[in-house]
Amino acid sequence: MHLKSLLSLAFILVFSAGVTAQGILPNFGSSRSGTAGYQFTKISVDPRAAAMGNSSIADTYDGAALYWNPALAARADRSQFYASHTAYFVDISMNYIAYIHRFRGFSLGASLQYLDSGDINETTEFNPTGTGRTFKTVHLSAGLTIAQNLTELFSYGLTLRYLDERIEEISIPTAAVDFGFFYQVGDTGLRFAVGINNFGFDASPSGTTSRTTLDGVVEESDFEEVPLPTTFNLGAAFDAYERDNHRIIVTAQVSNPSDNSERLSIGSEYSFMEQFHVRAGYQFGQDEFSIPSFGVGFDLPFGPRSVGFDYGFTTFDRLGSIHRLAMKITL
Repeated sequence: MHLKSLLSLAFILVFSAGVTAQGILPNFGSSRSGTAGYQFTKISVDPRAAAMGNSSIADTYDGAALYWNPALAARADRSQFYASHTAYFVDISMNYIAYIHRFRGFSLGASLQYLDSGDINETTEFNPTGTGRTFKTVHLSAGLTIAQNLTELFSYGLTLRYLDERIEEISIPTAAVDFGFFYQVGDTGLRFAVGINNFGFDASPSGTTSRTTLDGVVEESDFEEVPLPTTFNLGAAFDAYERDNHRIIVTAQVSNPSDNSERLSIGSEYSFMEQFHVRAGYQFGQDEFSIPSFGVGFDLPFGPRSVGFDYGFTTFDRLGSIHRLAMKITL
Protein backbone atom coordinates (compact mmCIF):
# COMPACT_ATOMS: atom_id res chain seq x y z
CA MET A 1 0.00 0.00 0.00
CA HIS A 2 1.20 3.50 -0.79
CA LEU A 3 1.86 5.86 2.10
CA LYS A 4 0.16 8.65 0.16
CA SER A 5 -3.00 6.54 -0.14
CA LEU A 6 -3.06 5.78 3.57
CA LEU A 7 -2.59 9.43 4.44
CA SER A 8 -5.36 10.43 2.04
CA LEU A 9 -7.75 7.88 3.53
CA ALA A 10 -6.90 9.01 7.05
CA PHE A 11 -7.60 12.59 6.05
CA ILE A 12 -11.01 11.64 4.66
CA LEU A 13 -12.00 9.76 7.80
CA VAL A 14 -10.80 12.52 10.11
CA PHE A 15 -12.50 15.18 7.99
CA SER A 16 -15.74 13.20 7.90
CA ALA A 17 -15.74 12.70 11.64
CA GLY A 18 -14.93 16.37 12.13
CA VAL A 19 -17.78 17.44 9.90
CA THR A 20 -20.22 15.51 12.03
CA ALA A 21 -18.71 16.20 15.45
CA GLN A 22 -17.81 19.85 15.05
CA GLY A 23 -20.88 20.90 13.10
CA ILE A 24 -19.20 22.28 9.99
CA LEU A 25 -22.41 21.08 8.39
CA PRO A 26 -24.98 22.66 10.78
CA ASN A 27 -26.63 20.14 13.06
CA PHE A 28 -30.26 21.23 12.99
CA GLY A 29 -31.70 17.73 13.29
CA SER A 30 -34.11 18.50 16.11
CA SER A 31 -35.61 21.50 14.30
CA ARG A 32 -35.74 19.99 10.81
CA SER A 33 -37.23 16.56 11.53
CA GLY A 34 -40.60 16.00 9.89
CA THR A 35 -40.25 18.98 7.53
CA ALA A 36 -40.07 17.01 4.25
CA GLY A 37 -42.05 14.33 2.48
CA TYR A 38 -40.99 11.34 0.37
CA GLN A 39 -39.21 9.72 3.30
CA PHE A 40 -39.33 6.36 1.51
CA THR A 41 -36.60 7.60 -0.86
CA LYS A 42 -34.18 7.54 2.09
CA ILE A 43 -34.79 3.84 2.77
CA SER A 44 -31.82 1.99 1.27
CA VAL A 45 -32.76 -0.35 -1.58
CA ASP A 46 -29.35 -2.03 -1.57
CA PRO A 47 -28.49 -4.98 0.76
CA ARG A 48 -24.77 -4.51 0.20
CA ALA A 49 -24.76 -0.82 1.10
CA ALA A 50 -27.11 -1.37 4.04
CA ALA A 51 -24.78 -4.07 5.39
CA MET A 52 -21.89 -1.61 5.11
CA GLY A 53 -23.71 1.10 7.08
CA ASN A 54 -24.96 2.90 3.94
CA SER A 55 -21.45 4.11 3.19
CA SER A 56 -21.14 2.98 -0.44
CA ILE A 57 -21.60 6.15 -2.49
CA ALA A 58 -18.04 5.69 -3.82
CA ASP A 59 -18.17 1.91 -4.25
CA THR A 60 -21.42 0.70 -5.85
CA TYR A 61 -21.09 -0.54 -9.43
CA ASP A 62 -24.30 -2.49 -9.97
CA GLY A 63 -27.91 -1.42 -10.49
CA ALA A 64 -28.02 0.12 -7.02
CA ALA A 65 -25.72 2.86 -8.35
CA LEU A 66 -28.82 4.45 -9.89
CA TYR A 67 -30.10 4.92 -6.33
CA TRP A 68 -26.87 6.05 -4.63
CA ASN A 69 -24.79 7.87 -7.22
CA PRO A 70 -25.63 7.85 -10.95
CA ALA A 71 -21.96 8.56 -11.80
CA LEU A 72 -21.09 5.01 -10.75
CA ALA A 73 -23.33 3.60 -13.49
CA ALA A 74 -20.61 4.66 -15.92
CA ARG A 75 -18.14 2.33 -14.17
CA ALA A 76 -20.18 -0.78 -15.02
CA ASP A 77 -18.29 -2.97 -17.49
CA ARG A 78 -21.42 -4.55 -19.00
CA SER A 79 -25.17 -4.09 -19.05
CA GLN A 80 -26.90 -5.30 -15.91
CA PHE A 81 -30.29 -6.10 -14.44
CA TYR A 82 -30.84 -5.60 -10.71
CA ALA A 83 -33.79 -6.35 -8.40
CA SER A 84 -34.11 -6.07 -4.62
CA HIS A 85 -36.73 -6.58 -1.92
CA THR A 86 -36.78 -4.92 1.50
CA ALA A 87 -38.86 -6.38 4.35
CA TYR A 88 -39.40 -3.16 6.30
CA PHE A 89 -41.02 -2.59 9.68
CA VAL A 90 -44.59 -3.75 10.52
CA ASP A 91 -44.97 -5.83 7.33
CA ILE A 92 -44.28 -2.89 5.01
CA SER A 93 -42.49 -4.02 1.86
CA MET A 94 -40.40 -2.12 -0.67
CA ASN A 95 -39.21 -3.33 -4.08
CA TYR A 96 -36.64 -1.90 -6.44
CA ILE A 97 -35.68 -2.81 -10.00
CA ALA A 98 -33.01 -1.23 -12.20
CA TYR A 99 -31.38 -1.77 -15.56
CA ILE A 100 -28.09 -0.33 -16.83
CA HIS A 101 -27.34 -0.45 -20.55
CA ARG A 102 -23.95 0.32 -22.07
CA PHE A 103 -24.27 2.34 -25.28
CA ARG A 104 -21.48 4.08 -27.24
CA GLY A 105 -19.44 5.18 -24.25
CA PHE A 106 -22.47 6.07 -22.16
CA SER A 107 -24.39 4.18 -19.51
CA LEU A 108 -28.16 4.54 -19.75
CA GLY A 109 -30.28 3.46 -16.82
CA ALA A 110 -33.86 3.06 -15.69
CA SER A 111 -35.00 2.40 -12.12
CA LEU A 112 -38.21 1.99 -10.14
CA GLN A 113 -38.60 2.10 -6.36
CA TYR A 114 -42.02 1.12 -4.99
CA LEU A 115 -43.24 0.98 -1.38
CA ASP A 116 -46.67 -0.31 -0.37
CA SER A 117 -47.86 0.00 3.22
CA GLY A 118 -50.50 -2.70 2.83
CA ASP A 119 -53.94 -2.30 4.36
CA ILE A 120 -54.05 -0.12 7.49
CA ASN A 121 -57.02 -0.04 9.84
CA GLU A 122 -58.52 3.44 10.04
CA THR A 123 -58.84 4.94 13.53
CA THR A 124 -60.14 8.33 14.64
CA GLU A 125 -60.48 10.20 17.92
CA PHE A 126 -64.11 9.05 17.95
CA ASN A 127 -63.23 5.44 17.05
CA PRO A 128 -59.80 4.75 18.54
CA THR A 129 -60.22 0.98 18.08
CA GLY A 130 -61.10 1.30 14.40
CA THR A 131 -63.87 2.49 12.13
CA GLY A 132 -64.12 -0.73 10.17
CA ARG A 133 -62.49 0.89 7.13
CA THR A 134 -58.98 0.35 5.83
CA PHE A 135 -56.67 2.50 3.73
CA LYS A 136 -53.15 2.25 2.31
CA THR A 137 -50.30 4.46 1.23
CA VAL A 138 -48.36 3.93 -1.98
CA HIS A 139 -45.00 5.53 -2.73
CA LEU A 140 -43.25 5.49 -6.10
CA SER A 141 -40.00 6.78 -7.56
CA ALA A 142 -39.16 6.23 -11.24
CA GLY A 143 -35.93 7.48 -12.77
CA LEU A 144 -34.00 7.71 -16.05
CA THR A 145 -30.22 7.99 -15.82
CA ILE A 146 -27.34 8.94 -18.09
CA ALA A 147 -23.70 8.57 -17.05
CA GLN A 148 -20.34 8.87 -18.76
CA ASN A 149 -16.66 8.33 -18.09
CA LEU A 150 -14.95 11.54 -19.11
CA THR A 151 -11.58 9.89 -18.44
CA GLU A 152 -10.47 6.55 -17.02
CA LEU A 153 -10.48 8.17 -13.60
CA PHE A 154 -13.44 10.59 -13.62
CA SER A 155 -17.15 10.08 -14.32
CA TYR A 156 -20.42 11.91 -13.85
CA GLY A 157 -24.08 10.93 -13.84
CA LEU A 158 -27.53 12.51 -13.87
CA THR A 159 -30.94 11.05 -13.01
CA LEU A 160 -34.32 12.61 -13.73
CA ARG A 161 -36.84 11.25 -11.29
CA TYR A 162 -40.63 11.22 -11.02
CA LEU A 163 -41.97 10.91 -7.47
CA ASP A 164 -45.48 10.25 -6.27
CA GLU A 165 -47.06 9.54 -2.89
CA ARG A 166 -50.70 8.51 -2.55
CA ILE A 167 -52.52 8.52 0.77
CA GLU A 168 -56.25 7.80 0.62
CA GLU A 169 -57.46 9.99 -2.27
CA ILE A 170 -54.57 12.43 -2.02
CA SER A 171 -51.81 12.36 -4.64
CA ILE A 172 -48.51 14.23 -4.26
CA PRO A 173 -46.56 14.08 -7.55
CA THR A 174 -43.36 15.97 -8.30
CA ALA A 175 -40.05 15.75 -10.16
CA ALA A 176 -36.52 15.63 -8.80
CA VAL A 177 -32.92 15.40 -9.97
CA ASP A 178 -30.03 13.28 -8.68
CA PHE A 179 -26.51 14.01 -9.82
CA GLY A 180 -23.10 12.81 -8.77
CA PHE A 181 -19.40 12.65 -9.54
CA PHE A 182 -16.77 9.96 -9.08
CA TYR A 183 -12.97 10.23 -9.05
CA GLN A 184 -10.41 7.46 -8.79
CA VAL A 185 -6.95 8.44 -7.54
CA GLY A 186 -4.84 6.65 -10.12
CA ASP A 187 -3.89 3.09 -9.18
CA THR A 188 -3.72 3.83 -5.44
CA GLY A 189 -7.02 2.06 -4.70
CA LEU A 190 -8.53 5.29 -3.36
CA ARG A 191 -11.83 6.61 -4.71
CA PHE A 192 -13.94 9.70 -3.97
CA ALA A 193 -17.57 10.47 -4.74
CA VAL A 194 -19.97 13.33 -4.17
CA GLY A 195 -23.65 13.50 -4.96
CA ILE A 196 -26.96 15.23 -4.34
CA ASN A 197 -30.21 13.29 -4.22
CA ASN A 198 -33.82 14.53 -4.45
CA PHE A 199 -33.05 18.04 -5.62
CA GLY A 200 -36.15 19.82 -6.92
CA PHE A 201 -39.25 21.86 -6.22
CA ASP A 202 -41.85 21.49 -3.48
CA ALA A 203 -44.82 19.32 -4.35
CA SER A 204 -48.47 20.44 -4.34
CA PRO A 205 -50.92 17.76 -3.10
CA SER A 206 -54.15 17.29 -5.00
CA GLY A 207 -57.37 15.47 -4.16
CA THR A 208 -59.97 15.48 -1.42
CA THR A 209 -60.27 13.64 1.87
CA SER A 210 -62.85 13.68 4.63
CA ARG A 211 -62.69 13.47 8.41
CA THR A 212 -65.25 13.43 11.18
CA THR A 213 -65.32 16.33 13.65
CA LEU A 214 -67.71 17.52 16.35
CA ASP A 215 -69.40 19.55 13.61
CA GLY A 216 -69.85 16.50 11.38
CA VAL A 217 -67.97 15.30 8.32
CA VAL A 218 -65.56 17.87 6.89
CA GLU A 219 -64.13 17.72 3.36
CA GLU A 220 -60.53 18.89 3.00
CA SER A 221 -58.79 19.76 -0.25
CA ASP A 222 -56.43 22.57 0.75
CA PHE A 223 -52.99 21.28 1.79
CA GLU A 224 -49.55 22.73 2.40
CA GLU A 225 -46.77 22.14 -0.11
CA VAL A 226 -44.47 19.20 0.58
CA PRO A 227 -40.67 19.77 0.38
CA LEU A 228 -38.24 17.19 -0.96
CA PRO A 229 -35.72 15.52 1.41
CA THR A 230 -32.67 16.79 -0.48
CA THR A 231 -29.49 15.05 0.70
CA PHE A 232 -25.84 15.91 0.10
CA ASN A 233 -23.46 12.92 0.25
CA LEU A 234 -19.68 12.86 0.38
CA GLY A 235 -17.83 9.56 0.47
CA ALA A 236 -14.65 7.62 -0.14
CA ALA A 237 -13.59 4.01 -0.59
CA PHE A 238 -10.16 2.39 -0.32
CA ASP A 239 -8.75 -1.02 -1.22
CA ALA A 240 -7.07 -1.60 2.13
CA TYR A 241 -5.77 -5.09 1.34
CA GLU A 242 -5.48 -7.04 -1.89
CA ARG A 243 -3.36 -10.16 -2.23
CA ASP A 244 -3.86 -13.51 -3.96
CA ASN A 245 -7.61 -14.19 -3.73
CA HIS A 246 -8.30 -11.90 -0.77
CA ARG A 247 -9.49 -8.32 -0.83
CA ILE A 248 -10.65 -5.88 1.86
CA ILE A 249 -12.43 -2.60 1.08
CA VAL A 250 -13.14 0.13 3.64
CA THR A 251 -15.68 2.89 3.01
CA ALA A 252 -16.76 6.13 4.68
CA GLN A 253 -19.59 8.54 3.93
CA VAL A 254 -21.02 11.76 5.33
CA SER A 255 -24.70 12.47 4.61
CA ASN A 256 -26.31 15.86 5.19
CA PRO A 257 -30.10 15.68 4.64
CA SER A 258 -32.20 18.84 4.50
CA ASP A 259 -34.67 17.47 7.06
CA ASN A 260 -32.51 15.77 9.67
CA SER A 261 -29.15 15.76 11.40
CA GLU A 262 -25.93 14.75 9.69
CA ARG A 263 -24.69 11.16 9.70
CA LEU A 264 -21.29 9.53 9.42
CA SER A 265 -21.26 5.99 8.06
CA ILE A 266 -18.37 3.53 7.84
CA GLY A 267 -18.21 0.06 6.37
CA SER A 268 -16.00 -2.77 5.21
CA GLU A 269 -16.17 -5.72 2.85
CA TYR A 270 -14.01 -8.84 2.71
CA SER A 271 -14.03 -10.72 -0.60
CA PHE A 272 -12.60 -14.12 -1.48
CA MET A 273 -11.90 -14.83 -5.15
CA GLU A 274 -14.19 -11.86 -5.98
CA GLN A 275 -17.07 -14.30 -5.53
CA PHE A 276 -17.81 -14.57 -1.80
CA HIS A 277 -18.31 -11.48 0.35
CA VAL A 278 -18.77 -10.67 4.03
CA ARG A 279 -19.75 -7.12 5.02
CA ALA A 280 -20.29 -5.00 8.12
CA GLY A 281 -20.89 -1.33 8.90
CA TYR A 282 -22.03 1.25 11.40
CA GLN A 283 -23.88 4.60 11.30
CA PHE A 284 -23.12 7.46 13.68
CA GLY A 285 -25.91 9.98 14.25
CA GLN A 286 -28.68 7.53 13.31
CA ASP A 287 -31.46 7.23 15.90
CA GLU A 288 -32.13 3.75 17.33
CA PHE A 289 -28.95 2.41 15.70
CA SER A 290 -26.60 0.81 18.23
CA ILE A 291 -25.78 -2.59 16.69
CA PRO A 292 -23.60 -2.81 13.56
CA SER A 293 -25.24 -3.95 10.35
CA PHE A 294 -23.89 -6.92 8.42
CA GLY A 295 -24.48 -8.99 5.33
CA VAL A 296 -23.16 -11.53 2.85
CA GLY A 297 -23.10 -11.98 -0.90
CA PHE A 298 -21.81 -14.18 -3.67
CA ASP A 299 -21.28 -13.89 -7.41
CA LEU A 300 -21.31 -16.83 -9.81
CA PRO A 301 -19.56 -16.24 -13.16
CA PHE A 302 -20.85 -17.86 -16.34
CA GLY A 303 -18.29 -16.92 -18.95
CA PRO A 304 -18.57 -13.16 -19.55
CA ARG A 305 -21.83 -13.09 -17.60
CA SER A 306 -22.53 -13.54 -13.92
CA VAL A 307 -25.36 -13.89 -11.40
CA GLY A 308 -25.07 -12.48 -7.91
CA PHE A 309 -27.10 -12.46 -4.69
CA ASP A 310 -26.78 -10.13 -1.70
CA TYR A 311 -28.31 -10.15 1.77
CA GLY A 312 -28.24 -7.30 4.30
CA PHE A 313 -29.42 -7.19 7.91
CA THR A 314 -30.06 -4.02 9.92
CA THR A 315 -31.63 -3.79 13.34
CA PHE A 316 -32.94 -0.87 15.41
CA ASP A 317 -33.30 -0.78 19.17
CA ARG A 318 -37.09 -0.53 19.41
CA LEU A 319 -38.38 -0.63 15.85
CA GLY A 320 -36.98 -4.07 15.03
CA SER A 321 -35.03 -5.58 12.16
CA ILE A 322 -34.90 -5.01 8.40
CA HIS A 323 -34.00 -7.76 5.92
CA ARG A 324 -32.93 -7.01 2.35
CA LEU A 325 -32.35 -9.35 -0.57
CA ALA A 326 -31.08 -8.56 -4.07
CA MET A 327 -30.31 -10.37 -7.28
CA LYS A 328 -28.12 -8.97 -10.05
CA ILE A 329 -27.50 -10.38 -13.51
CA THR A 330 -24.60 -9.12 -15.63
CA LEU A 331 -25.47 -9.51 -19.32
